[in-house]
Amino acid sequence: MTYALNDDHRQIQDLIRRVARERVAKRADEIDRTAEYPHDMFALLKELGLFTLPFPEQYGGAGSLLSACIAIEEFARVCYNTAYLLLVQWVPFGAILSGGTDAQKQWLLPGLASGELRGAFSTTEAQSGSDVSGIKTHAVKVDGGYRLNGAKIWCTNSDIADFVLVAAKYGDDPKSNISLFIVEKGMKGFTVGRKEDKIGARGVPSCPLFFDDVFIPEANRLGGGFKAVMEAFNASRPLIGARGVGLAQGAIDHAVEFVKDRAAFGRQVSDFQGIRWMLADMQMQTEAARNLVYRSAAMVDAGASAAELAPMAAMAKCFASDTAMKVATDAVQLFGAAGVSAEYSINRYFRDAKVLQIIEGTNQIQRNIISNSMLGRPAR
Repeated sequence: MTYALNDDHRQIQDLIRRVARERVAKRADEIDRTAEYPHDMFALLKELGLFTLPFPEQYGGAGSLLSACIAIEEFARVCYNTAYLLLVQWVPFGAILSGGTDAQKQWLLPGLASGELRGAFSTTEAQSGSDVSGIKTHAVKVDGGYRLNGAKIWCTNSDIADFVLVAAKYGDDPKSNISLFIVEKGMKGFTVGRKEDKIGARGVPSCPLFFDDVFIPEANRLGGGFKAVMEAFNASRPLIGARGVGLAQGAIDHAVEFVKDRAAFGRQVSDFQGIRWMLADMQMQTEAARNLVYRSAAMVDAGASAAELAPMAAMAKCFASDTAMKVATDAVQLFGAAGVSAEYSINRYFRDAKVLQIIEGTNQIQRNIISNSMLGRPAR
């Protein structure tokens, strides 16, 4: 399956590239430095109607994950945190769309699409990390719903969100009885902890969550179970990859500008063959990552099966984030001593790229998904 950008995709690309350069880029360093949630950037995305991009037309969207990836890439090229604002809306959306009831979709999806509601998605726990099947948070069936107890870590957007989709066990089966529960802000016993002081992705907070006998109405449990959790991850991974492509391209942009403005040994730095080849490799790697991300997004739009999508989405996330890390590392090297100075933005790309290799399933987990599709699961 291949992809091709049509006129609609290119119009979205042109619009967002212009907005990113003219209205977002100047805020990027300050957002990173202060680690404060960028309410002005959220308002801008809401004003432009960009939260609707991957949503079906019935929710006011374009129904295109490829368009969403283009948007993520262009914003991440100048400001990873602004791109992140889109993603944290879209991951809960994907889970609700694939596993929610009609009533849940009518309740939450229009608000996510318009920006009137903000959501978060929480699976990670201290003892299990990327192993979703190993979570300990548990929901016990009671009259009218469930009682939820446990704790989560690294839940991004949770101190801003109106609701959090929380993965929890509600039976004895370690996989089939995992589901997502809609935990609403203000529910008794639900506490959002202090935000983490992160090396990257600093503008969108990540916090621990605590559930002390929280009552969850039956209407707040998604019906898709463990399958919905995994499918939500699969469908979102091209978006994670798009952030890697944007980071890599942005790092290249900064590196090119820097070397063109420097001289050494009586020559322009940009005239040295070693520098030129280094930049050429960086661009080749980024273009390869871009094509892989766009192809996986096109598969989502074409309705590819979970079996087809899982390895391709894993490749997109893994390769693009590894590329972002390598390209950002090389870009810092091209900056020399200036690369480790807070005066220059390039160190922000380096730190954000490292985060991207870990979140949404570490790249080691992505390699497991890919190899399992080739060889089957290893014997236990």
